[in-house]
Amino acid sequence: MRRTERYRVKGANSLWHMYDTVSFWKVAKCFTIITIGRFTPFLRLKNWLYRTFLGMKIGDKTSLALMVMPDTMYPERISIGNNTVIGFNTTILAHEYLIEEYRLGDVVIGHHVMVGANSTILPGVEIGDGAIVSAATLVHRDVPPGCMAGGNPMRIIYTAEQMAERKKLDNPKWENE
Repeated sequence: MRRTERYRVKGANSLWHMYDTVSFWKVAKCFTIITIGRFTPFLRLKNWLYRTFLGMKIGDKTSLALMVMPDTMYPERISIGNNTVIGFNTTILAHEYLIEEYRLGDVVIGHHVMVGANSTILPGVEIGDGAIVSAATLVHRDVPPGCMAGGNPMRIIYTAEQMAERKKLDNPKWENE
C-alpha cells in the first residue's frame, strides 16, 4: 500500500480544484525550472537547480537522465539518495488528482538505485537502497532494498538474496571484492 494523504473534493473533479491546493505561481516556477532541467546535459547544474529552486533532496553523484520529469506541483516531496541513476523520460509523481479526491505522498528513492528509462513512480512509494527497477515499469508500491522489480503491473523479479546469488554465479570473484 502506498503512503498517501487523501483529500476529498466536492463538485467538479479534483483537477478543477488544483489551484485551491497549490499556488499557480509555484506551479509556473516549478514547471519552468523542470523544463530547463529536463533538457540540460549538465548533471551538476540540474541537481543544483532542483535542490535550490524546487527543494528536492538529491544525493551526491546522483544522475537524472535527459527528460526525467519530477512532480511539477510538489517536487519538495521527492527524495533521491546518493549515486542513484534515474533513467531517460522517467516520471516521478508526488501527487495524483482523481475524480472525488486528490492524494499527496512522499517519494523516497534510496542510495545506489537504478531506475530504467520510461518508468513512472507514483506518490507514496519507497524504493530501497541498491534496488533495480527495469525500464517502462509502473512503480505502484514499495520496492525492497537490493531487489530487482519490473513490469506493469510491477512485480519483484529477484529478491536481494537471489540478486546476490546471481552476482556470485556471474562473477565468482564478486565475494572477494
